[in-house]
Amino acid sequence: MTERATPDDYAGQSVFTDPGAYAASISSLPPDIPAVCRALHGLLIHEAWIERQGLDPAAFSGQSRATLPVAQRLQQLLTIDLRPLTVARLGTSRALATCRDFSMMLCAVLRHRGVPARIRCGFARYFSGNPYDDHWVCEYWAGDEQRWVLVDAELDELHRRLLKFDFDPVDVPRTAFITGIEAWTLCRSGTIDPAQLGHGPTTGLFFARVNLARDLLALAGIETSAWDSWREADESHRSLDDAALSLRDGMAQRGEAGAFANTPSLRVPPWR
Repeated sequence: MTERATPDDYAGQSVFTDPGAYAASISSLPPDIPAVCRALHGLLIHEAWIERQGLDPAAFSGQSRATLPVAQRLQQLLTIDLRPLTVARLGTSRALATCRDFSMMLCAVLRHRGVPARIRCGFARYFSGNPYDDHWVCEYWAGDEQRWVLVDAELDELHRRLLKFDFDPVDVPRTAFITGIEAWTLCRSGTIDPAQLGHGPTTGLFFARVNLARDLLALAGIETSAWDSWREADESHRSLDDAALSLRDGMAQRGEAGAFANTPSLRVPPWR
């Protein structure tokens, strides 16, 4: 893999998106992206939206919120219900998930079909938490348009009704979602107040650094990493000195092109 990756570099599966022995199960999913997203809505349920869908969170207490590799997720789904993935599961027959799981599943399906796709970690502007809320999406290469298209596979009609966003979830505007790379750059330039972005009460440059790292790692095919343990970081690791700021500035400046080169220095976060 060269430093300056091309769309074709994202047509193959990563360790995390590879469906493995369950590849045949995703072959039956619909051919178009909106229909694949609708199918995912019938397979997965986001932990934060259980009650808003009229279900009892206790019914999912036996499941973990941890992001699973796609092969394990498919095994779980087919263990719960052996029917084809095109058949929507109701209620507690769905698998507990987060936004990253929806994105990884879509990414796996697209790569299975030879469509260049990748996971992006960043911040969405359409949730009710922080103005820029920690989030994961998928993007695919639209060759006829020569651009990467953002898709939020989690968003269904309930999300639209409650969040009142006015865009198509299969073509999310770049103003509605910013990547971890973009967020760091905008914070450092003063365009965004770092206090506006984060995950729940955890905000600021610390979390901008977390998602910069996770975005770069995802671009390098490492969609889950030790940076997911950011809750373990104590106060001594949540402040950044000039050297740490300069290091992250350099990574962000190199952007997507530098993702693979940056991977070795990002594998272990400073609190590990």
